[in-house]
Amino acid sequence: MPALTDWKVPPAYQPRAGDYGFDLDRALSSIVGLHSIVPADAFSADTLGTERAGNGVLIDDGLVLTIGYLITEAEAVWLHLGDGRVVEGHALGFDSVTGFGLVQALGRIDLDPLSLGSSAAAEIGDRVVMGGVGGRVRSVASQIVARQEFAGYWEYMLDDAIFTHPAHPNWGGTGLISNRGELIGIGSLQLEREREGKAEHVNMVVPIDLLKPVLDDLRKFGRVNRPARPWLGMYSTEIDNKVVVVGVSAKGPAAAAELKAGDVILAVNREKVTSQAGFYRKLWSLGSAGVDVPLTVYHEGVTFDVVLTSTDRAKLLKAPRLH
Repeated sequence: MPALTDWKVPPAYQPRAGDYGFDLDRALSSIVGLHSIVPADAFSADTLGTERAGNGVLIDDGLVLTIGYLITEAEAVWLHLGDGRVVEGHALGFDSVTGFGLVQALGRIDLDPLSLGSSAAAEIGDRVVMGGVGGRVRSVASQIVARQEFAGYWEYMLDDAIFTHPAHPNWGGTGLISNRGELIGIGSLQLEREREGKAEHVNMVVPIDLLKPVLDDLRKFGRVNRPARPWLGMYSTEIDNKVVVVGVSAKGPAAAAELKAGDVILAVNREKVTSQAGFYRKLWSLGSAGVDVPLTVYHEGVTFDVVLTSTDRAKLLKAPRLH
């Protein structure tokens, strides 16, 4: 992981303590750096890499909340504190539905946890801070610019994601801090949007209210105690009201059915789909992982029906290393 002194947020974008009605420096001290090592033969290694770095937020005694892709299949996790100390961590688990991940510190972290707020109460226009490890110089004074549905190409969707601008350059696992000094989300992505004819970068943030119903399960079991969603191993995008396959996972049901990049998904169970969100909702409504998924597919001038036997993606992942 790069040393904390290697980069800084430009001064114009850094938060200033006097602009907020809470102790900004104390809140930011709860943000830690996170560095994970993943085996080369891990299922996620090809897409996410074997060495991942980002941020996490201390939310309880030694308990760090982050974005799940940073710790998926990790065999080693290290937490970097703002003062230069490094503490070993254990990847407790992650939730593929929300995207959250949890890490338990294996050494003492003598910092104050950041209180969980209400993401439902956050409104467009609110001044917020995207907190990164290292305090104000590695955090961004930002604003909520949108709340809307988000569908990701990796079979992931949020009904009400939070979007902020300016974007944090090291967004993974950043803490979205409200104007009350509470944690209301975890940074997941940096995206580009058009505004007034110009492109600008925004952060997509997972709302903290999604954590509250699943936190106890994640702490105890490493995953949420509910039936797994059906997974197809299909990467897709939405183009001109069409769901287009852009890739398939080598070990997934889509690859077994010989679906290929460029295929267009016309229907699920004979119900027409014209958007990623609609595709996912129809897919997940069929039942839990293992259910058969009838698709109507268009490929190079030919339309055909195919049935994929879905699976639980978690079964392909390496379990967290036990201590």
